[in-house]
Amino acid sequence: QVQLVESGGGLVQAGGSLRLSCTASASAVSIRAMGWYRQAPGKQRELVARITTHGEVTYADSVRGRFTVSRDNAESTVNLQMNSLKPEDTAVYYCNAQQGLSYQFNFWGQGTQVTVSS
Repeated sequence: QVQLVESGGGLVQAGGSLRLSCTASASAVSIRAMGWYRQAPGKQRELVARITTHGEVTYADSVRGRFTVSRDNAESTVNLQMNSLKPEDTAVYYCNAQQGLSYQFNFWGQGTQVTVSS
């Protein structure tokens, strides 16, 4: 079982920046990928950014060029630097960690609210 502890988030004006951090209880060896998802009211949870142990990165089209995901394998930590925030980025952001050869085991943080005012 992997426990994820998130920090960051909050309220920011459009055009501002926020940084989210997430630390996993499991060792970096067992975690193959970490990332961030978000869920806005009335919408499905969606991928924001994901990074594998080998540094392969995936971004949602809506955040590419504005958000940067990074990972410290030694600390089992994943960060999300969010710049040029827009009101449509408002959502609950969830940290995710994946284990297994097929990334089939998923673990989630409790979620942190990000609100961008116009």
